[in-house]
Amino acid sequence: MSEAERIKQTVKLCMFDQYGTVVDMQTGLWEVAVDFLKAKRWTGNAYAFVTWWRRTHFENSMIDALLGRGHTSYREIGHLSLRQVLERAAIAHTDDEVRFLVSCIERLKPFPEVPAALDRLRRRYGLVVLSNGDPDMLDAARAYHGIAFDRLISAAEANAFKPHVATYKTAADICGVAPEDVLFIANHEFDCVGAKSAGMRTAFVDRRRRPFARWPHQPDLIVPTMTALAELIA
Repeated sequence: MSEAERIKQTVKLCMFDQYGTVVDMQTGLWEVAVDFLKAKRWTGNAYAFVTWWRRTHFENSMIDALLGRGHTSYREIGHLSLRQVLERAAIAHTDDEVRFLVSCIERLKPFPEVPAALDRLRRRYGLVVLSNGDPDMLDAARAYHGIAFDRLISAAEANAFKPHVATYKTAADICGVAPEDVLFIANHEFDCVGAKSAGMRTAFVDRRRRPFARWPHQPDLIVPTMTALAELIA
């Protein structure tokens, strides 16, 4: 029996990462950053700037999770990280500008293929988001991505950012299912590794065509797009 057939027989719930998996974070933030950086007369590459910003945010999120001294909000980590990048790039900025740029995360659009693919998946499975974003950010994003998820779960519920094992186990508990009843879907290797280590099935949406490291926690499915995933298991 193929992995896709096993998933169809056993999985009750599809759980999605939001930023970079459901919504196109890189493109959406690049579109905002281009105008901002042009106004600042910064001559660097805006796409690289966004990559730098996102990597710094991820690094600071992991520092926060490893400290074990309570959970810092995603928004606060965002402000901290963006300021850090702006200062390293010697770009003058105000607190209002930092707050505005980070708030644009709430207004990101889905990848073009995603709404139709999720409509196919919802015929067979419950659809849930598990995101590092704050609860109010996830709620505000509904109006922009337009996808009717059954539930939006923030890592704040577990007081730790993904890929801490508590985030995935807490999310399964909130949904009233066992981890093995969940297919966790992400465009990020770290997220698939975290979910698999917590006992979930995983699907890696490999849009960027990058090799998956030889973790003991390998994804059950690797697909190039969300459409391909829907074709396999819907």
